[in-house]
Amino acid sequence: MGKALIIGCGGVANVTIRKCCQNSDVFKEIMIASRTKRKCDELKAKLDGGKTIIHTAQVDADQVDQLIALIESFKPDLVINLALPYQDLTIMDACLATKTNYMDTANYEPLDTAKFEYKWQWAYRKKFEEAGIMALLGCGFDPGVTGVFSAYAQKHYFDEIHYIDILDANAGDHGYPFATNFNPEINIREVTSKGSYWENGEWVETEPMEIKRIYNFPQIGEKDMYLLHHEELESLALNIKGIKRIRFFMTFGQSYLTHLKCLENVGMTSIEPIDYNGMQIVPLQFLKAVLPDPASLGPRTKGKTNIGCIFQGVKEGKPRTYYVYNVCDHEESYKEVESQAISYTTGVPAMIGAMLMLKGIWNKPGVYNVEEFDPDPFMEALNKWGLPWIEDFNPTLVD
Repeated sequence: MGKALIIGCGGVANVTIRKCCQNSDVFKEIMIASRTKRKCDELKAKLDGGKTIIHTAQVDADQVDQLIALIESFKPDLVINLALPYQDLTIMDACLATKTNYMDTANYEPLDTAKFEYKWQWAYRKKFEEAGIMALLGCGFDPGVTGVFSAYAQKHYFDEIHYIDILDANAGDHGYPFATNFNPEINIREVTSKGSYWENGEWVETEPMEIKRIYNFPQIGEKDMYLLHHEELESLALNIKGIKRIRFFMTFGQSYLTHLKCLENVGMTSIEPIDYNGMQIVPLQFLKAVLPDPASLGPRTKGKTNIGCIFQGVKEGKPRTYYVYNVCDHEESYKEVESQAISYTTGVPAMIGAMLMLKGIWNKPGVYNVEEFDPDPFMEALNKWGLPWIEDFNPTLVD
């Protein structure tokens, strides 16, 4: 049915690419492109022989001219950006220049500032509309499925949604004293930044990890979770009717927090360049280089994740609560696609969003977040492709 250019060959891309190959009726042909072509070739060697035709290429996603040349050569129907958030805008520029549809899993983030906002990508709306192409932003799990969950709740269960709490729990154990489950640089920037939540039309800022709650997660048990800023709060605040407050919580174990605090105290989480033996290095980038590669955690991670949304609102004048979530098993994920559940829960939705775009089910020129489309086909696909969801109409609320 279609051709997709997939930029990036890390843990999430590994899952998305494998899922595209499982869905060969839609993904007839894919190209895997990365700065390190060897990684692309190694994955191609594992997957060759199926119905999906796989190509590989080397590309520097910071260079718009290289991206344009690759797109013009391969002529994909869609570019799936699974590179770093710093590279979102260069890839969008290349898609604009070639009039090619675009999709990503995380919003743009400036390299020199730990700031997560959609404003840079939303600024492309008119350009994409005029070019007759579509950009789908944040189609992972959170952001991504959390937006689909919100649209589904709004469509089927509420006249107005007043409160949303997004809960992201990882009860996986990889056995290392300290490691991150996705890109260490992005993960640590996210966790050490100030928190915030949306309430009554404005942002309320908090200190990093200032607000803590304990929640008993289905199939996982009680976990400490902390309020963070997260990008989907920004789009959901605009797109969900009646919203009064949206918060995002993520679980962290004490060992992780202790190690992180120590690293922060000695300056290793800084993104400010320092001089070392006559060279300029960024401490956080050096730390990333010495930490375990998240892609290597798959074979040693045990346990489960639980990610979902709790909604409070009204239906026909009566109060209603609703909790919808997915539980994903690290070991089962590894058996299927050689990745742990963190990559799995992001990589599968990326394939689903790409599928809906290639099939023309989600198709509208401009720049959009996932909750702006009909959630039903996406929800159906989650059950089919490995991320089944569970509903609870009487959940324990977060105070």
